[in-house]
Amino acid sequence: MSGEQRAPEARPLAPRLARAFAAPRARRAALIPYVTGGHPDLETSSRVIGTLIDAGADIVELGIPFSDPIADGPVVQRSTHDALLAGVTPDDVLQLAAARSGSAPFVLLTYVNTVLAFGPERFFARAAAAGVEALVIPDLPLDEAAGGASALADEAGGLTALAAANGVSLVPMATPTSTDARLDMVAEAATSFIYCVAVTGVTGARREVGADLPDLVGRLRARTAAPIAVGFGISTPEQAARVAGLADGVIIGSALIDLIARSADADGACGAVGDLLRAASATIAEG
Repeated sequence: MSGEQRAPEARPLAPRLARAFAAPRARRAALIPYVTGGHPDLETSSRVIGTLIDAGADIVELGIPFSDPIADGPVVQRSTHDALLAGVTPDDVLQLAAARSGSAPFVLLTYVNTVLAFGPERFFARAAAAGVEALVIPDLPLDEAAGGASALADEAGGLTALAAANGVSLVPMATPTSTDARLDMVAEAATSFIYCVAVTGVTGARREVGADLPDLVGRLRARTAAPIAVGFGISTPEQAARVAGLADGVIIGSALIDLIARSADADGACGAVGDLLRAASATIAEG
C-alpha cells in the first residue's frame, strides 16, 4: 500500500469498546488487563476482576482455559492448566464476565476448538448476553474466520458472520512478521480493534518491548483508523507508558497472572494486581 493513500474509515465499533478507546481513564490509551478466567479459583477470579476495574481497567480481557494454549507462554499455560484442574468451564468464564459487565466492557480470548465444541451459535449468543463485545481467537486465521475454503472454515460455518449476528466482534491479530498483504486483511477485518503483538513468540513478561513495534503500528495506521491495542510482553508501568505513546490500548497479562499465582490468598492477589494496575494507569497518564 502506498504511503500516499488515505487510510479508510474504521467500521462501526462495539459501542462500549468504542467509548473505552475514545476516552480512557488514563487519557492516553485504554488499559486492558488480561487474566485467566477462574484462576486460581472462581471466587478469587471474580474478586480480582473487580479489583482490576476499580484500579483503572478500561476493558477487561478474560482467557477461557484450554488444554493446548499455543499462543501462551509458561505463566499463562500454568494458570489455564490449574483452572482446568479446578473444573473451570467456558460457562463459568462467561458468568464471571456477566457479573462485572455493568462496570466495564469485556473481551474474551479463546481457541477455536472451544467455540466449536460449545456450538458457535450458542457460544456467541451466550457471550453477547454476558456483556462480551469482542473475541480473540489466536488459532483462527482470517481467511478461515471469514468462511474460506478450508475444512476448519466449513466446520465453523463462517465464525465472523455468526459472531456479528450476535453483536460480537472477532478481533484480528497483527504480528511483527506480518506481510503487507496480511496487514491489508487485518485492516479489512477490524470491526472493533486490532490486537497488535509486540514481539514474535508467545505471551510472557520481557525486559524490553519489541523493537519492531513502532514500524508495525505505523504500517497499521496507514491502513485503518481502527484502534490498535498492543499486548505480549508488557509487564511494567514504564513499558505500558511507552506502548501508550504508540497505541490506543495497552494489554498487561502475564505479569498480572504471575502475581495472582504467587499470592497466598485472594486478599494478597487483589492487593498485588491492584497495585500494578494503578501504577500502570498513573504512569500512562503522566506520559
